[in-house]
Amino acid sequence: MIACFRAAAQLSKVLGVEQVIGQSLWQQVKQRRDAMDYDELCDTFMKACGIQSILLDDGLGGVSEWCEDWKWHRRFGCDTKRIVRIEIEAEKILLPLLQPLLASESALQNPSESIGSGLRNQLQSILVEFFQQLNTSLTDSARKPEVVSFKSIACYRGGLNIRPRVELGISVAQTEHNYDYVVDSLFQVLFHIKNTGSVRLAHGTINEWIVHWALRVAGENNIPVQFHTGLGDSDISLLHASPAHMQPLIKDYPQTIFVLLHAAYPFTKEAGYLCSVYPNVMLDFGEIFPMISGSGQRSVIREVLEICPTNKILWSTDGHWHPESYYLGTIQARQALFDVLSEIVLAGELREAEAVQIAEQALFWNSERVYKLEIEPDMNLQF
Repeated sequence: MIACFRAAAQLSKVLGVEQVIGQSLWQQVKQRRDAMDYDELCDTFMKACGIQSILLDDGLGGVSEWCEDWKWHRRFGCDTKRIVRIEIEAEKILLPLLQPLLASESALQNPSESIGSGLRNQLQSILVEFFQQLNTSLTDSARKPEVVSFKSIACYRGGLNIRPRVELGISVAQTEHNYDYVVDSLFQVLFHIKNTGSVRLAHGTINEWIVHWALRVAGENNIPVQFHTGLGDSDISLLHASPAHMQPLIKDYPQTIFVLLHAAYPFTKEAGYLCSVYPNVMLDFGEIFPMISGSGQRSVIREVLEICPTNKILWSTDGHWHPESYYLGTIQARQALFDVLSEIVLAGELREAEAVQIAEQALFWNSERVYKLEIEPDMNLQF
């Protein structure tokens, strides 16, 4: 990938690596960084970013074992906040509730067979308790000062084609939910846990209900909900990764802010359209840095600016696992945004002052407003 060659060249400058003819620059970069002290490596790349605020999704698998917690990141002089991943919170709540049934061999029949009335009643009771606890947990999280957003990975757990409330038996008044819609889905979860020993919510209707619950709680507490869209791993169904599928969901919750992540690449145009017609939709154009080539990044930003209001575009690094990912996500985004806005100014379609304002909105002010960060830009940052 061209993006990899570019990343190696940019990292080599920070590390002071000069390419030796006949050797892989990437291997030289890896050797240099592997020889560095851990704290030195983190400081070298994180402090070079000039980032004022880090919003961390600490529900990513493996974070508790392999990463520092959100408070640790304040060492870089950043205001650091949390993003709560709703599916992970739901799994933590659901597993203990299912333990009595998991211990009962008679309850674990073949999932292809019909569920007996006794078990169905048990599952319905569990669902009532589960969603009560989920409601409490999400509400408590939304009210914590360190939490600035929820996040859904529904894109990884079946897709973004989430049905509207009316098709799922979810009551608008929150008093007459039809839990019978979810029983079969919960039984599939139960059987999956029995067979694998772990809980992973990717079972249709129950996942849809969880997303609806989070959207309602978020709207009631005035915090946004991020959605993974587009760009991801091999376990995503690309067919169901377009935010266009979310239109009915967006209509269901006009008071809740939706943040579409990763520029929805390769569905950026669809995401921009949604931003243009729904007041409650924002577009985050992270992760394309450094995942795609420089020319690809510029193309994506052009698509973002085609129709998306400039007060609704948010930059992020999507940095994770390695401090280098924060650095690359920062410098490449700034360069791509500068290149595209410069083109537009030279074409006579924007004044320079307007281009500067757009850059300031995308890199700072829009996120400050959406996530209620209550910070001012530090113009004295050295990076």
